[in-house]
Amino acid sequence: MTPSLDHQLKEFRNRRFLAMPLAGTLAWALIGVAGQVLDARWHLLATYLLTGCIAYLGMGLSKLTGEDFMAPANRRNVFSKLFMLSMGQALLAFAIALPFAMVRPESAVFTVGMLAGFMWLPMSGLIGHWIGAAHAIGRTAMIVAAWFLAPDQGMVWVPAIVLGWYAVTIAVLEQRWHNLSKQPTPAVAVTPV
Repeated sequence: MTPSLDHQLKEFRNRRFLAMPLAGTLAWALIGVAGQVLDARWHLLATYLLTGCIAYLGMGLSKLTGEDFMAPANRRNVFSKLFMLSMGQALLAFAIALPFAMVRPESAVFTVGMLAGFMWLPMSGLIGHWIGAAHAIGRTAMIVAAWFLAPDQGMVWVPAIVLGWYAVTIAVLEQRWHNLSKQPTPAVAVTPV
């Protein structure tokens, strides 16, 4: 028997949600390093390859964080499927950035930095917490500002902005997880026989 949507949502919301922000942090830290050590002609490739690995890296890290995205119970959860689809949507959004980057390669880090962060908006609704919306909106606004203020410094500012938002997001999600784990589990009523 399939659990109710309410039950599935409760199960989904009781997860830690640490693997994906850790994966994003790792990828964007490497993009920042690539921006400093690689010739500019390699920046586009580094940005696409490393951001394209975030979902897969997150799946691997989810085993270490106890989230295990690919566990059978998670694959059957409707909200886990929506979460995975929102990650897929972020990857599909790269189709907007690719042709634009062919004309202006320096734009890739800006567009990918914004588009890859859009998955945090539906995530906010899925987990019932403000941090996803704050991450998506704050990250986008700051990257747009960086694009106008320092268009030649994208490989410096965009990774710094994204890493800053990941630091805030991880801290808030870990506090959320800590608060959830402190909540008492409902007592099971036992009827005497």
